[in-house]
Amino acid sequence: MLGRTLLAVTALTAALVIPSAAPDADAAALAATTLINESDGRTLSLPVGQEIRVRLQAVRGNGERWTWSTPVVSATDVLDRTAGRTTPTGGAAADIRVAGTGRSRITAQRTCTPTRQGHQCEHASLEWRVTVDAH
Repeated sequence: MLGRTLLAVTALTAALVIPSAAPDADAAALAATTLINESDGRTLSLPVGQEIRVRLQAVRGNGERWTWSTPVVSATDVLDRTAGRTTPTGGAAADIRVAGTGRSRITAQRTCTPTRQGHQCEHASLEWRVTVDAH
């Protein structure tokens, strides 16, 4: 009798336990995509809902310092920039969500400032660009 009671209690307990949610495969697929200086020129194919983090670092060298403007998007119905800023060190960052289907570009301007007396930058400004095809 004790054996049947324990078995019944075990079965009832198991039935009352709410199973934890299985890992969502879509959540893993939608992990944030991070774009950096070296991502320039890339074209990405991303699903709606995907998070994008842009993290651009200032570059120093050869008597020059290259700093960034805040990244912007070309089609706000496709990409929604939820945050954007420049950093005190000359870098820039943006958080972007894929909001709809279509194509949009993320761009930022890299501007040169001479750091050595008499030095002139070959290019005053260059554009960083990533194209996103959203589906």
